[in-house]
Amino acid sequence: MNDLFEPYDLGVLHLRNRIVMAPMTRARNPDGIPNALNALYYQQRAGAGLIITEGTPISKTAEGFVFIPGLYTSAQVAGWRAVTQAVHAQGGAIFTQLWHVGRVSHVSNQPGGIAPVSSTAQIAKASQAWGFLADGSAGPVDVSAPRALSTAEVRGVIRDFAVAAERAIEAGFDGIELHGANGYLIEQFLNPLVNDRTDEYRSDTIENRSRFLLETVAAVADRIGADRTAVRLSPYGGLFDMGLYDDVDKTYLHLADELSKFNLAYVHLMDQQSRGSTPIPASFLPQFRLRYRGTLILAGGMTRAHAERCIQEGLIDLAAFGEPFIANPDLVERLRNGWPLEKADRSRSFGGGAEGYTDYQVYQPA
Repeated sequence: MNDLFEPYDLGVLHLRNRIVMAPMTRARNPDGIPNALNALYYQQRAGAGLIITEGTPISKTAEGFVFIPGLYTSAQVAGWRAVTQAVHAQGGAIFTQLWHVGRVSHVSNQPGGIAPVSSTAQIAKASQAWGFLADGSAGPVDVSAPRALSTAEVRGVIRDFAVAAERAIEAGFDGIELHGANGYLIEQFLNPLVNDRTDEYRSDTIENRSRFLLETVAAVADRIGADRTAVRLSPYGGLFDMGLYDDVDKTYLHLADELSKFNLAYVHLMDQQSRGSTPIPASFLPQFRLRYRGTLILAGGMTRAHAERCIQEGLIDLAAFGEPFIANPDLVERLRNGWPLEKADRSRSFGGGAEGYTDYQVYQPA
């Protein structure tokens, strides 16, 4: 019987267990360059079988949150190299999550105060980014009206993803995860309620609105290899004005079929029930599992019991934990031994320095 704590072979990577540290924005980089504090933070959590870093912008125009480390300059590559070396020194494996927020941005996040770009010119209703307020301080700001990308610009963004992936490998990452979830740019193409284009990326068919994601996967896999390429998806997600639509199951099962053709490192599903969205129906995961021929990760409100049940039933291969890793750098050992979990101080989750970031302690048994 498969066990949460047994090793798992992810392509050429030998993971020490089936526990994944999910990507979480922590906003500790005012200059956008990874630093020694980031290296320590990830090194402390290298007991996970696999670490997926915080969302990492592929360009300046991809950003929607201040103080996050990017992957589009040489200085950022050098900063991330110190992070990957720190994790590898502990025997860990680490992917970075490549991110373009699309319309979930504000003009203060954009170079020269230009409009954010998206699949559409529709603004994301009741949505906020993290930008600069009128007094120059950082804080929540209502997203700005986006501009729809031209067809040529869409292809330019695909190139940006591929170049960032190449930079990630240069920085020592074991692979990359494309952020196709949580209402960001890739999902803005996938969702027909948001995608109102008239070119080949339009939403009149599942094939057309899937084109941007699949072309991006192909471009990245061509640069760094499919075995180093992964995708995160959030079927039934509602974050940032992502409405539910009739053929959501058909859309994601089509993606399961198409992504299977690439022999990717993995597909990572995010159940946003823990974020207040519609939960993934119980019937969906078995269908996706049947259609997607590869390693499958599930995240969202994960517990040891739920992870073990899903793995033992063969529904997933790896289980991703998010917030529990913040206050429990030794989460794997705490779960393994049934030790109590600390709760994170959410007031210190974003921004700041070491406090609420690298000062959480490992458990000391009596």
